[in-house]
Amino acid sequence: MDWTRYRFRSLWPLDAPPTRVYEVLERAEDYPCWWPQVREVNRIDDTTGVIRIRSLLPYDMTFTAREVRRDPAAGILQTALSGDIDGWARWTVTADGSGSLARYDQAVEVNKPLLRRLAVPGRPVFRLNHRLMMRSGRRGLTAYLEAV
Repeated sequence: MDWTRYRFRSLWPLDAPPTRVYEVLERAEDYPCWWPQVREVNRIDDTTGVIRIRSLLPYDMTFTAREVRRDPAAGILQTALSGDIDGWARWTVTADGSGSLARYDQAVEVNKPLLRRLAVPGRPVFRLNHRLMMRSGRRGLTAYLEAV
């Protein structure tokens, strides 16, 4: 097993229509407005940006996200990631009762040297750190959707 590779899945049930959720998720430059752990998003062009995140643990991760699929009809937003992490991330937004389900899938390899050195003993903590970040993101998006 390569201890520097991770796969994540998060499911966010939301009380907003899928089109509204998709519209918010496709504006990555606004993520810092509602997702506290997304510290910065700097657009390079229409399909690429540099993102800096930091969750509970005291380290930042910076990576470039390049859009590879934007399909509003299917509710899919997918990016290729490179930098402190390499891989991909995908949002899939579907109808769920009177609201939506935003599914986040990610497959990455960690390149940040400190995290690579701590890959084996730190793995459970890194996974928990990601889980906490995703829980906070769901809360932030829920509040943001209610406020706008």
